Amino acid sequence: MNIIEVKNLTKKFKEFVAVDNISFEVKKGEIFAFLGPNGAGKSTTIRMLTTLLPQTSGKMMINNYNPDNEKDNVRKSFGIVFQDPSLDEDMTASENMELHAALYKVDKKTRKQRIEDLLKFVELWERKNDLVKTFSGGMKRRLEIARGLLHHPQILFLDEPTIGLDPQTRNHMWDYITKINKDEGMTVFFTTHYMEEAAKIATRIAVIDHGKIVAEGTSQSLMVKTKTKTLEEAFLQLTGHEIREEEASKLDHLRNHRQMGRR
Repeated sequence: MNIIEVKNLTKKFKEFVAVDNISFEVKKGEIFAFLGPNGAGKSTTIRMLTTLLPQTSGKMMINNYNPDNEKDNVRKSFGIVFQDPSLDEDMTASENMELHAALYKVDKKTRKQRIEDLLKFVELWERKNDLVKTFSGGMKRRLEIARGLLHHPQILFLDEPTIGLDPQTRNHMWDYITKINKDEGMTVFFTTHYMEEAAKIATRIAVIDHGKIVAEGTSQSLMVKTKTKTLEEAFLQLTGHEIREEEASKLDHLRNHRQMGRR
């Protein structure tokens, strides 16, 4: 059973094509890695899947719901850890969790224990009453991960979730997420620039470049296809060795221009 279905999905920002007619499926309970260079279209795709950005064309189904006209049901189905910070820094860690619990209508009887369990998991329980603006970047990322798991989502979207985390915390996070994946059947859809994470964690991988999916399969099958010995080598074989700053900068410029036009 597919929990995510994408068909001919395209997103344009004026003349710039950020996502170019991509199609893929993610099975329920799968751990799916979405890999690509900077500006390849990863975050734009996630924003469309999570109802934050309308597509230019194409169709999506999330947990059997259409993001075009069933946004509330889609949003109830997933948790998300954004690439960019999304916490309220003028609230405490506990208040951020409480607000999320209220928005997602987490049962009041279990809310308190759930928040405690998750804050202990990310080792922030002792800082629960501290303002988030006093936290380090790694602490903020850990709090975002705890918040994303709060309402027992059926799908967890993780956009570069381990940026700023030390190896110990990174391994601890993945151990917990893979356990939930196994015990509860939660689907995980993540992006990362750490190829060893994708090789170790993902059951299947899609590689996107210049807005198009250029390869899809297991880590092993991608290495066989490219005649390489590591996923990183396979990734570079598929996407090239040049640094991708120009496309990302252009896309950011177009997004900012669009936002300015709305003011």
